[in-house]
Amino acid sequence: MPSPATRAALYLRVSTDTQTVENQRVALRAEADRRGCRIVREYEDAGVSGAKGRDKRLGFDALLKDAARRRFDVVLVWSMDRLGRSVLHVALATAELDAAGVALVSLQQGVDGTTPYGRAMMQMASVFAELERSAIKARVAAGLERARQQGVRLGRPRVDDAKEAEVRRHLAMGMGVLRAAKLAGVGSGTAQRIRREMRA
Repeated sequence: MPSPATRAALYLRVSTDTQTVENQRVALRAEADRRGCRIVREYEDAGVSGAKGRDKRLGFDALLKDAARRRFDVVLVWSMDRLGRSVLHVALATAELDAAGVALVSLQQGVDGTTPYGRAMMQMASVFAELERSAIKARVAAGLERARQQGVRLGRPRVDDAKEAEVRRHLAMGMGVLRAAKLAGVGSGTAQRIRREMRA
């Protein structure tokens, strides 16, 4: 059982605008009170699907950023699926909390990261998240290699020689990168690359 000084954060989420987070809030506040925790902040995403990425879930993003800053000791959620709809999303969030030294408590699943067993579960989630990340990288690398073998050209299309020559001409006359790129009809990155090559 955490000490009375334990700082708690609540995370609440519902998927649609017709639902409310109030039932979750009541249950989580009661749980925090039962544990003797001091609630320092409540984070919520109302009407946001758990399938959406962190960038679309502002409350969730703020929660994880504040966890990294150690602004609380424990996060209380109604259910693990509040953290995300995919195993990977949940595992990544759990791993991030664990890395920050923040415990996770889920009422529905009985997960309690303030206990040795709960911490072990969080650490196992971290391992599974890392395995999944590695698997994704391997699948992407395999897909790129297959595309190369099939003759697919990867990356940005090459700028034709006439445009490159035009950029070189403008740069040689002392023109700036942005102006040279605009006149030649190429991206500024291309003009910067050409300038680097000219200087080399």
